[in-house]
Amino acid sequence: MRHFLTLKDFTKDEILEIVSLAQKIKAQTKQRKFVPYLEHQTLAMIFEKSSTRTRVSFETGIYQLGGVGLFLSSADTQLGRGEPIKDTARVISRMVDMVMIRTFEQSKIEEFANFSKVPVINGLTDSYHPVQLMADYMTMIEHNKDKDPVVAYVGDGNNMTHSWLMLAAKLGFELRVATPKGYECDPEIVADTLRIASKSGAKITFTNDPKMAVQGCDVVTTDTWISMGQEDEKEERLKVFEGYMVDESMMSLAKKDAIFLHCLPAYRGYEVSEETLEKHEDVIFSEAENRLHAQKGIMVWLDSKRES
Repeated sequence: MRHFLTLKDFTKDEILEIVSLAQKIKAQTKQRKFVPYLEHQTLAMIFEKSSTRTRVSFETGIYQLGGVGLFLSSADTQLGRGEPIKDTARVISRMVDMVMIRTFEQSKIEEFANFSKVPVINGLTDSYHPVQLMADYMTMIEHNKDKDPVVAYVGDGNNMTHSWLMLAAKLGFELRVATPKGYECDPEIVADTLRIASKSGAKITFTNDPKMAVQGCDVVTTDTWISMGQEDEKEERLKVFEGYMVDESMMSLAKKDAIFLHCLPAYRGYEVSEETLEKHEDVIFSEAENRLHAQKGIMVWLDSKRES
């Protein structure tokens, strides 16, 4: 049995296999062919962090695969605040076929998975957002940006940055990360990434100059500067991140046919300009839709590994 907690746990071939499966399922969906790969299965969706896209994509995804989604909010579960996480995992995993968790600490989902009898999927933690990266890479393929791409990440060294690091390290492409001083990535995750990159041939660089990172790249991506739980830091962060907004001036430094990705929600006038977001809206909202298809690919792949 396999879990989907971080891309670190997967080989390059496995990542590409899941993406290929997601593409197949997307093509079937577009033809209105809803194959019941997970017929009569139940997906428990535990949300300690709220999200529009994550709930809609997983709930719709499991339904299209022939199963049903069970939504559990933070008020319903409160992982580890009453019953120990390991006991919650032992109970829930005896009643459902798969579990998706969106929470704060990576350690929570790791512990849950350790005691679960069914596959567990990371819908987002403070450390990683792997399902989003599967959708992002799927979008890169659809826009012919998967052949030796140069990707520039501009912004906060957060869970999205960590996930980009892992994807680049596993697949072996070039990633340039630009963050303000004091807002760099987790040193332990960076060390893991560089170790993996040394074997895959990935070129990963870090800078405090966003223009240097974007120069001549194929893909530019960013994320919000103020993540959930950081609202009290807003004014300070807005000052620190001055000059990091991805606008048309910054995009002009990338290749002429470069694409812009954003995991959403996007805050116009902060990490991205209104003009840039609207100019690339087709790519961005295709990326958002691909959360649905990528996650269906992940669920079907995990189920196939359990059966084997």
